[in-house]
Amino acid sequence: MINKAGLSGAVNNLTSNNSRKGGGGSKSLWIVGRVTDIILDENHPLFALYGGWNGIGTAFIGVIDKSNSDKPLVVKPLYPNFKSFPIINELIFCFQSPTPTLGSQTYSDQYYYINTVNLWNAPNHNASPNPSGTTVPTSITQDYQSAEAGSVRRVKDGSTEINLNSPSNPSQNTFIEKTNIHPLMPFMGDLLYEGRFGNSIRLGSTAKSKSEYKNSWSTNGKNGDPITIIRNGQPGNSSNEGWLPITENLKNDLSSLYLTSYQRLSTFSVASENYSSYITPPSPPSQWVEPQIALSSNRIVLSAKTDSILLSSQKSIGLSTNGSVNIDAVSHYISSNDIKLGSKDATEPVLKGDITVDILIQLTDSIKNLANILKVEKNYPGGVLQTGYNAVAGNVLLTLNDVISQLNDGSLKSKTTKVQ
Repeated sequence: MINKAGLSGAVNNLTSNNSRKGGGGSKSLWIVGRVTDIILDENHPLFALYGGWNGIGTAFIGVIDKSNSDKPLVVKPLYPNFKSFPIINELIFCFQSPTPTLGSQTYSDQYYYINTVNLWNAPNHNASPNPSGTTVPTSITQDYQSAEAGSVRRVKDGSTEINLNSPSNPSQNTFIEKTNIHPLMPFMGDLLYEGRFGNSIRLGSTAKSKSEYKNSWSTNGKNGDPITIIRNGQPGNSSNEGWLPITENLKNDLSSLYLTSYQRLSTFSVASENYSSYITPPSPPSQWVEPQIALSSNRIVLSAKTDSILLSSQKSIGLSTNGSVNIDAVSHYISSNDIKLGSKDATEPVLKGDITVDILIQLTDSIKNLANILKVEKNYPGGVLQTGYNAVAGNVLLTLNDVISQLNDGSLKSKTTKVQ
């Protein structure tokens, strides 16, 4: 713990109680060092010297000892499957472990680093300037020294910005301090993973906390009901008071994935809740209190690289939008015993194209035969044509011939829609 004795005092306690005797005297098993540089890509000048791509994550530190002087040391990341790379001027815990020498049976000592020292309890960075450095302005050093002595560091602008990027690899000089990145508000039993940029994973539960910083998912269910929240990006209007905690917000966070049990996502307002096609509308996502998965972002894309996207539901699959539903495909297949178009109350059946055309052809052929007879009908006795009948029959024949032509050439049939 960092107390009024300062950072160096805390480090002295750590190193003095964690040493082993050797031929050359005592040697600390645990040390704390300030990061001065780190290898993150092939553009670092020492990339090849420290193993090329096998050396990614190798950090260079100044060891903080009793005299608070920096001793240069090379340290490597401990975990092969979990990588948390420090930035420049952060403090890291390191310990010594024997490492086999390549191609021999001998071992040499190597320091490995684990976690960044949580100086400021800030997810964005926990850097502290080197008090022996000559490039840090006095105002900045005093700000960090006062925080080290026990004061809460509260910075709303870049007035205390220090060097956080590699001094020898310009290609990796991309880190910018952000004062509006808030730590997540914890609740009892939570397991939290927080990135530096407002991205996080919470393995938590329903927690009916009485804190000022309540969460939005615990209005239903019992304490201890599990919930998993994956979030990428805090709200764009987050305050610059980055020392204050924050809870996830499904409505305002940039992108979110919630896996719930019996919580109610009361802030989950979807773009469209038009369920007018339903006889019995489904419960809106914000009212559902059974297990559900909620995915929210400005745009959602599902892409199956080599096979299919399969949507399956026990009750229904609802598509609701404030715009249009567009389906573009080589073929459309719909298999159902009941299809309603235009309204859920639709009652008019759709005619079957081939059968309807066949019936119409039969009907028009019969009428045509009748019209042919009427066209040459004569009065008897005398054998004089009935002018009125003949003229009407002639017009009917013209119309029938046009209709028959269309029926036979298939122009009245849909080329794309088939019904069973």
